[in-house]
Amino acid sequence: MTIKNTLRYILLTFVIFISQPVNAQNEAQKPVTIEVNLNVGKGPAKPIWAWFGYDEPNYTYMKDGQKLLTEISQLSKVPVYVRAHSMFVTGDGVAALKWGSTNVYTEDKKGNPVYDWKIVDKIFDTYIERGMKPIAQIGFMPEALSSKPQPYRHFWKPGDNYNDIYTGWAYPPNNYEKFAELVFQWVKHSIERYGKAEVETWYWELWNEPNISYWKGTTEEYIKLYDYSADAVKRALPTAKIGGPEVTGPNWDVSAKFFRTFLDHVVSGKNYVTGKTGSPLDFITFHAKGNPKVVDGIVRMDMGTQLRDIDKGFEIVASYPSLKNLPIIIGESDPEGCAACSEDLHPQNAYRNGTMYSSYTAASFARKHELADARGVNLLGAVTWAFEFEDQPWFRGFRDLATNGVDKPVLNVFRMFGMMDGNRVEVKQNLAYNFEKLKKESVRGERDINAFATKNDREAAIMVWNYHDDNKIVAASPVTIQLDGVKAKRVQVQHYRIDQEHSNAYEVWKKMGSPQKPTAEQIATLESAGQLQTLTSPQWVNVEHEKIKLNFDLPAQGVSLLKIIW
Repeated sequence: MTIKNTLRYILLTFVIFISQPVNAQNEAQKPVTIEVNLNVGKGPAKPIWAWFGYDEPNYTYMKDGQKLLTEISQLSKVPVYVRAHSMFVTGDGVAALKWGSTNVYTEDKKGNPVYDWKIVDKIFDTYIERGMKPIAQIGFMPEALSSKPQPYRHFWKPGDNYNDIYTGWAYPPNNYEKFAELVFQWVKHSIERYGKAEVETWYWELWNEPNISYWKGTTEEYIKLYDYSADAVKRALPTAKIGGPEVTGPNWDVSAKFFRTFLDHVVSGKNYVTGKTGSPLDFITFHAKGNPKVVDGIVRMDMGTQLRDIDKGFEIVASYPSLKNLPIIIGESDPEGCAACSEDLHPQNAYRNGTMYSSYTAASFARKHELADARGVNLLGAVTWAFEFEDQPWFRGFRDLATNGVDKPVLNVFRMFGMMDGNRVEVKQNLAYNFEKLKKESVRGERDINAFATKNDREAAIMVWNYHDDNKIVAASPVTIQLDGVKAKRVQVQHYRIDQEHSNAYEVWKKMGSPQKPTAEQIATLESAGQLQTLTSPQWVNVEHEKIKLNFDLPAQGVSLLKIIW
């Protein structure tokens, strides 16, 4: 065996090892009691989870992309919003990792604009046909408008230097008026194709993460481009919603400075187009990510880092009295930063295929509501930056919702959220973690066994999770739900579950021998295993003095959804 092959073998063995949760079943877990009071409302249960995004727009209309978008649209009672990059990028429309193109703008030999909407329409048609709505991203820079166009097309792959992706599309325009006219024509075309009423429900934004290398210009040049873009959008449709700036996590001082500079301009700066004070801003965006690492041979997540980013963003917005009530969209809200960085080359991403990702998602989304309440801001949505990667190896460990058309456990958390609506209700915070402690410490001591609960006129729903930052499968924890305020004599209880044995195509695939060329029969089995499954048959439960008690064991990294119907 050559030295090169030996090193590859060692790396592969290491990746396979840390991909498996450490099994420590002999650790006894103490019982946990969770009190839920349907009589105490905590505000509307906004569907902040019904927002998704991805780097590669051309996956949208490909086979597995269309299948996944259909499933996402069907799991939600409300329209799902979708955000994708590269709507203005020049190219042939062939998808690649961290790359996409639409060829929407070129110029003839005389420098006159040539608009081509075919690929953009194909993308947005796919959304609209499914009742979904775009967060229409203005960017990136067409080759003909780039102030430094060459090199333009990149060919990045996992393992390459990440900075290789930042090419000619990341630069400011060589002509702001031409760029603004492109924006105007896109909005105008969208109205003609989809109708004014539909386009009024979309969110328009400029660029992505302009405080890092996604934007090769200065802060002021971004602000100038924002003014030109916002003016163009509003000229085409005065009732359109425009926002930004989609900065990286605001807990980083560089990001916070960019964020505040942008908001200062919006409030009191001189507009580059109109010369008047301020700029249109209908919603505010920023990003928030965690930071997993491999520690002592296992993956250790870091939810606290993500929650601190969110909290700092909320704090900054709340500091502007005229902006405090504007809707906030966390434009990317994830356990870490690079969806296309696969597990095989980035071992810290080994959480992505299994139940660590699903339990993290359940626990983190519940805390986003609480952080917004604490800061008094208007959280509208939190975009999960995960979709699918077409024609890649099975369960390669990308941050995606499905692999080769088979759903991962994490997608079933969103199916659970889709069954929760109405108002949030009180969950007693006498457990190991509240959002403040989790924000400061993450989950490094006791396990985070907690719940998020909602109620409408006919039913209640309680999502319960058993989460820890360390990727260990320990013994299940006995859980008791004490539910108060049930105004019925008898209720039906439905119990849905995600764990190692339920709603988990990854574990089924491993038991098959991890085939990279599964048979049609195996694929059908995996597709079935990827759907949300019940733990038990529905049960009828008697209510005494408006109270019921529900007992069950919840495995480590497990998530349960209890639906109580009357």
